[in-house]
Amino acid sequence: MPLPVCAVLDNIRSLYNVGSIFRTADAAGVERLILCGITAAPPHPSLRKTALGADERVAWEQSRDGVAALARLRLAGYRVAAVETGEGAVDLFDWEPEFPLAVVLGNEVEGVSAAMLAMCDARVSLPMHGVKKSLNVATAAGVVFYELLRRRRVGVQSPL
Repeated sequence: MPLPVCAVLDNIRSLYNVGSIFRTADAAGVERLILCGITAAPPHPSLRKTALGADERVAWEQSRDGVAALARLRLAGYRVAAVETGEGAVDLFDWEPEFPLAVVLGNEVEGVSAAMLAMCDARVSLPMHGVKKSLNVATAAGVVFYELLRRRRVGVQSPL
């Protein structure tokens, strides 16, 4: 059964990161990806190198306008959460997600755009204990996807 999660990629620069997110989304059962702004889309050799075929298994769509994509998801009943640090961010492990859920992952340097943050119901951060205080976006996606999968499996979720 697919995880009722749609990952929304906001201007991800690296083809390798996009490919890795496809691969992790496939492994975790994420239902689809929406590739927004400058985020690269299949087919591309560099993306396929890290996706290892997952770009052919995970449903995806491309949307130049991320805000419009989030508006469509909200109309379809999705809650929207950005993986982002900063004011108002809730620790991933303290957060109580509601499904279906759209998870917004931002640009490697700039993070999630202000316009897309304004569309979010929650801002979720990963606990950081090291010097860098950040993870690669593909790594962060994996942590979030698998925490959501764990919660669905053990029944730790808000009602639909």
